[in-house]
Amino acid sequence: MFKDYNMNQVVLPLDLEVKLQENDIAFHIHHLVESIPDEAFKVFLRNTGCPAYHPRMMMKIILCAYSQSVFSGRKIEGLLYDSVRIMWLAQGYQPSYRTINRFRVQPEVSELIRQCFVQFRCQLVQEKLIDQEAIFIDGTKIEANANKFTFVWRKSVEKYNKGLIEKSNQLYNELLEKEIIPQMEREEHLSLEELTQMVQKVEDVITEYDQQIEASSDALERKSLRRERKYPKQVRKELIDYIYRKQKYQRDFEIFGTRNSYLKTDHDATFMRMKDDYMKNGQLKAGYNVQIATEGQYTLAYSLFSNPTDTKTLIPFLDEIEKNYFKLPKHIVADAGYGSEQNYDDILSNRKREALITYNMYIKEQKKKQKQNKFNTANWKYDEENDTYTCPNQKQLSFKYHSIREDKTGYKREFKIYECEDCSGCPFRSSCTKAKEGNNRKLMVNEKWEQQKEYVSAKLSEEKTGSIYRQRKIDVEPVFGFLKANLRFSRFSVRGKPKVENEMGLALMAVNLRKFTVKTR
Repeated sequence: MFKDYNMNQVVLPLDLEVKLQENDIAFHIHHLVESIPDEAFKVFLRNTGCPAYHPRMMMKIILCAYSQSVFSGRKIEGLLYDSVRIMWLAQGYQPSYRTINRFRVQPEVSELIRQCFVQFRCQLVQEKLIDQEAIFIDGTKIEANANKFTFVWRKSVEKYNKGLIEKSNQLYNELLEKEIIPQMEREEHLSLEELTQMVQKVEDVITEYDQQIEASSDALERKSLRRERKYPKQVRKELIDYIYRKQKYQRDFEIFGTRNSYLKTDHDATFMRMKDDYMKNGQLKAGYNVQIATEGQYTLAYSLFSNPTDTKTLIPFLDEIEKNYFKLPKHIVADAGYGSEQNYDDILSNRKREALITYNMYIKEQKKKQKQNKFNTANWKYDEENDTYTCPNQKQLSFKYHSIREDKTGYKREFKIYECEDCSGCPFRSSCTKAKEGNNRKLMVNEKWEQQKEYVSAKLSEEKTGSIYRQRKIDVEPVFGFLKANLRFSRFSVRGKPKVENEMGLALMAVNLRKFTVKTR
């Protein structure tokens, strides 16, 4: 005897909701998107054309697909026909893959994603899953959807641009000597306008030769004029090429900004060193630097940057968090990649928060070998009254002058320069300094940086703040593991920073929802 099985009979219930488990991820996606205020959807309203699919429905099916590691538009469309979760969220609608792809890269969707993070954090606070005491910041690099062979390097462009300037100046001097063009008021480098004027002047000379050739009846004279006209025509061709190349180099420099490279297929992507370097040869790949702020292994805010290092991303990322997501908590926690004088100064002085961020030499300085190293300047005796240091050879290094250094971002650091009274005949010279023979050992001291290092060391030595910092590894690092290993999101499928930001937000929110679903079971 078998259970009744008949394909020609209607089977109840018709409502797909009852087929979902009680704590299914589809319910959490539904409640999250429904919590977004109605004002956020007004920008999608259109008064003409065919009525569009509701943005709430589109957000739900895309988030649900991403939570199941499905990122292709065609595969998401396929889930609308065979996934009970997505069929219930879509309520019978079946948008095409073109509609799905167009929707998720719209600029207006970025506000919906931002609202998802804001509402999700409110839900975490309500469920008491986070205590809002600290945020943990870290970054990872994700490969861009760009052809890695279409690279453009700043050094190459600078080299060719320099050659172009020299050639154009040389050509200008030649034309001036041959009296083909009059002298022009110009700067050291010929501008586009000046090159265009030169082309016009050469055109006038060629036109004059053409008129003389047409007016002449002597064959030898016409032949001589054509021979003379040959050089201005060659020059015109060269000048037009110079103008094209100069426009190209200017466009390249605009795309570079502060970066050293870009990709022709994705101008916002930059070459970076990825961790998945299987050949161990320092391979570069086009990618984006993704910064996230987490608490309780949930991503609360994120941002994308084109520069590969983390140090310069902290301040703009904190600005974005305060502007778009939430008020910063008391403790800002990050690893040594973010430790710099500028970052400490911003968090401590401007934001009035506690910076639980180590610096590059922090771990090394805690070791016994480093503390006992007599050539380590941090171990040299300092006489505060006379403002002098004593070296291992018992010589005095006295203060000489102040030095101010400015980095690329415009941040200024002040140093005090000390110099040894006499290094001649010192038995420790080879171990103490690399200065040339006859020059004395100099010591650069940044008092502000030293105070910040002492502050960090003191904070990390305290029981409470030390335990918060130790939590960093088990809070923010697993999120990247969930993203790349569990969700299998390791490469973007869209190009251009605005579109990539949308896709990154959807993927991170999918990770949040998967974890939240498991946590609340």
